[in-house]
Amino acid sequence: MSSIWNNRISVSFFGETDGPAIGVTIDNLPPGEFIDADEIRRFMDRRTPKSCRDENTRRTPTPRIMSGILNERTSGGPLCAFIQNVDARPNSDTSNVSRLAMPGHADYTGALRYRGYNDVKSRVDMSERLTAPLVFAGAVCAQILERRGIFTGAHIYQIHNIKDNPYDKVKFDRDAVLSVRYKDFPVINDRKGWLMLEDMAHAKEAGESLGGIVECAAVNVPAGVGAPVFNGIENNIAQLIFGIPAVKGLEFGAGFSTAKMLGSQNNDDFYVDDHGHVLTKTNNHGGILGGISSGMPIVLNVAFKPLANEGLGGIGDTCIVPRIVPCVESAVNIALLSNMLDYPGFC
Repeated sequence: MSSIWNNRISVSFFGETDGPAIGVTIDNLPPGEFIDADEIRRFMDRRTPKSCRDENTRRTPTPRIMSGILNERTSGGPLCAFIQNVDARPNSDTSNVSRLAMPGHADYTGALRYRGYNDVKSRVDMSERLTAPLVFAGAVCAQILERRGIFTGAHIYQIHNIKDNPYDKVKFDRDAVLSVRYKDFPVINDRKGWLMLEDMAHAKEAGESLGGIVECAAVNVPAGVGAPVFNGIENNIAQLIFGIPAVKGLEFGAGFSTAKMLGSQNNDDFYVDDHGHVLTKTNNHGGILGGISSGMPIVLNVAFKPLANEGLGGIGDTCIVPRIVPCVESAVNIALLSNMLDYPGFC
């Protein structure tokens, strides 16, 4: 099992869902960066939006920073954060866990891959707990990027058959990020959000679960960041995105819609604006050409499958999408910071 992502900066997860703790180590961060612990806590709390909380919702304990921060600034050493599992089950506690393979889980494939030695209990709450280290790392990277004017935002674009308004792929800006970031339910159109919550409530009553799509965009990434072939920005983002549980699809810009376009419809014409900046009139390419940023907003959609029906609890368990929004942002933040370290004058 690989729990390390390494590309200029490295991110390593440790611990198990039912162990005493989980955590993350981030290495090769630039030194001297101010890190606001309260802002990290606020960013991580978005994994349980207020509109999806009930009496059964568990709040992730405050991460304990073990190393890498001195006087609120990165020291240049590995930044290690420790997150205690306050209700961890003892290793011997398998009384409530079926030995049968659950549909929608990796029980069967995991048993084959690890010759029966995998921990069957680890399927419980995997999406909730193992995303905490990712979001911690993404929150740290976000602060470093935003200090240079690079902002990443995400929102619920679709749950089941209900769609939110999409981001403006050409005029996306910092205000568009901040207008959604700390909403109780992260959508652009609140009326569509209410409809999504109603649909989730109906699904809960029926014992069903729902899937959906998260749209994410990053603004002010300068042109010329990344590399072609195997180390492009798209490649780096995709690696991290597919480390999030329940991801089944990823597209950049117009994505799969480009398969239905003519070349003249898909092409994004360049022009020079009044400030001498090279831009494109449309953004079907999603801000990346040949693995390298174009200077336009980087835009992507991520599709998530419905959770397995067994063991569903509150409304927040009916659909993973509201809880996963900051996870998508975090994956993009980590990939962008990794690529920006090579950019002249970044740090």
